[in-house]
Amino acid sequence: MMNAASADRPPSYEPDRARIRNRLRRLEGQVRGVQRMVDEDAYCLDILTQLSAVIAGARAAGLLILEDHIRGCVMEGDPADREATLAELTDAIERFSRTLG
Repeated sequence: MMNAASADRPPSYEPDRARIRNRLRRLEGQVRGVQRMVDEDAYCLDILTQLSAVIAGARAAGLLILEDHIRGCVMEGDPADREATLAELTDAIERFSRTLG
């Protein structure tokens, strides 16, 4: 979802798009593997170990996107919109940090 300020420029994660897509593809494969483990009645702790890897991979992808957002959208943002940009960043960090708990 793009806000009005970002509609006229490429996403800030553009330089890392390939890395992000690769991480997401890896996550997709890991999730399919976990589904297969459940279907095959794998041991609970083995499933939890794989889920931990999925969560860590999702965190890594999210942190990369957050870093790109800070570099591209926050640091290079319009100085006249600093307060709104800061509020948006704070909200994004709060939402993302809930997943890190």
